[in-house]
Amino acid sequence: MSGHDPWDLVVIGSGPAGQKAAVQASKGGMKVAVIERHAQVGGECVQRGTIPSKTLRETTMAFATFRQRCAGAFDATLPENMKVESLMGRLQQVVAGHHDYIGAQLKRNGIAHIHGRARFTGPHELEIVGVDGAKRRARTRYAVIAVGSRPRVPAEVPVDHEHILDSDSILSLLYLPKSLTILGAGVIASEYASIFAALGVRVAMVDKHPSPVNFLDPEITGRFVKSFERAGGRYVAGKHREVTWDGVETVVELESGETLRSEKLLCCLGREAALNRLDVAAAGLKVTERGFLAVDEHCRTNVPHIYAVGDVIGPPALAASSMEQGRRAVCHLLGLDPGASAETIPVGIYAIPEMAGVGLSEAQAHERFGGAMVGRARFEEIARGHIAGLQNGLLKMVADAEGKRLLGVQIVGEGATELIHLGQMGLLSGCAVDVFVENIFNFPTLAEAYRVAALDIAEQRGLMARPQPKTLPEAAGD
Repeated sequence: MSGHDPWDLVVIGSGPAGQKAAVQASKGGMKVAVIERHAQVGGECVQRGTIPSKTLRETTMAFATFRQRCAGAFDATLPENMKVESLMGRLQQVVAGHHDYIGAQLKRNGIAHIHGRARFTGPHELEIVGVDGAKRRARTRYAVIAVGSRPRVPAEVPVDHEHILDSDSILSLLYLPKSLTILGAGVIASEYASIFAALGVRVAMVDKHPSPVNFLDPEITGRFVKSFERAGGRYVAGKHREVTWDGVETVVELESGETLRSEKLLCCLGREAALNRLDVAAAGLKVTERGFLAVDEHCRTNVPHIYAVGDVIGPPALAASSMEQGRRAVCHLLGLDPGASAETIPVGIYAIPEMAGVGLSEAQAHERFGGAMVGRARFEEIARGHIAGLQNGLLKMVADAEGKRLLGVQIVGEGATELIHLGQMGLLSGCAVDVFVENIFNFPTLAEAYRVAALDIAEQRGLMARPQPKTLPEAAGD
């Protein structure tokens, strides 16, 4: 057993949350070490999560756009036995670039990078096992746990990472399957289902809820499902009873009695905190019933000098919110004011088409304020939508019952995850709906949809305010 490193702060995990926590601590004058089990920094976000899946999506979108715009002029079909690696030719370049960026940032801030697996041996002590099996100890005043999450696999789903896969192993496919069943209809499931459907794979997405991504506005997810079905996909509302590999194909028996067969199966039934091997009990840490670390509003655990951030503490489990959690946690332990907590966090889902939301949905506005006025802008009614061939998009603007105050925005369509930030800034600044009417947008742009939706609300408001015509007196008789 070698070494006994004294640190002000040890961050376990170098994903978005851990990275921001480490940088904030270094800028605050702390001696910081980041422990990462992968050879490169970046965590699961870079290795198997956000970066790889979005890289595959970009390639898929390029192919789908080419097929749509050049139909009839070229043979826009993928060859038989298409290798998945051929669709991800840029992946290694993208991942390497992200590794270099994060590594340079840590080095620039004087943060030590320790490659190995960490586990607690006490509230202030850690044991780190290197790839060669060598062990070292580290003692630290504070710790931030940012180990992320891993796919949750129920006992009844026999994942073998060859025929029945999870969201980590799906990117290890050698060849593009002809058919794919996906269990689950959350964010990850919807993204992969729409990507593979756009590549010509026959996809069935199965979930107990009547629609996918059930926390979003049903009008938005309804449009997504229609696009998914136009691409050849199928959404099946129902519970699975049994999942097997019969030696030829995967078989899913539904409680309804229906049987789904496909070449491959992807299990996307949620994620769980990656706390295995960390031995949190040795540090005295408490875990919730769902297996996440329990924290307060400052991301502090029940052990006052240990914080936890990112997926390991549960929802919202977004990269952007995880980064902010890392920053705020370290600000708290340093005694710094982190600023007002962000109440307006956008949600972005990188499916095909994209979906995004910020603020209140129509249903939430009715529930909270007793009423709402809604404006809609359909991409097929926007000039840029025509030019780009975006015929399935919708921007939905939610205002109060008087149609004056902006309460939320929901979008489905290509560019939704970018467009949503304009609505976010509107909410943060407390702007009125009329701001989107009175200002000028570039033409042609998809951002014009904000003005069209706001005009829709203004028209409804005008109809409400318009006086009713008076009843004319009856004409006098001769």
